[in-house]
Amino acid sequence: MNDLSALPDDFVWGAATAAYQIEGAVDEDGRAPSIWDTFSHTPGKVDNGDTGDVACDHYHRWPEDLAIAGQLGLDAYRFSIAWPRIVPQADGRVNQAGLDFYDRLTDSLLEKGITPFPTLYHWDLPQAQQDRGGWPVRETAERFGEYA
Repeated sequence: MNDLSALPDDFVWGAATAAYQIEGAVDEDGRAPSIWDTFSHTPGKVDNGDTGDVACDHYHRWPEDLAIAGQLGLDAYRFSIAWPRIVPQADGRVNQAGLDFYDRLTDSLLEKGITPFPTLYHWDLPQAQQDRGGWPVRETAERFGEYA
């Protein structure tokens, strides 16, 4: 379909991302490793040994990225919040720098008239919680509740 006018009036034109796949900055501003960091750094697990260490560098380039989103005329932006950036050790201690990043991102989206659709979990369990048993142990659900 090339004619966007054929879309219903209530159609929401948006884009979606996932923190590990776009943010980079995996060891900056208090972010701790996630299960994806561990997995992608394990030899033979990912083609070419690619990791999300830098990814698209959205953590540093978000103003440019949102400018492009605005130019595209997006109505919505679904992004995931990296749990290991907010509660790095999954122990209740909040990383203010992580909150500040998502606060700036959300404020900028709203200023551009783009509705933010945050996702709290996109498969980026803090490695510290995985080391305590991961999702098979009840504590992980409790820690997720605290993070949420």
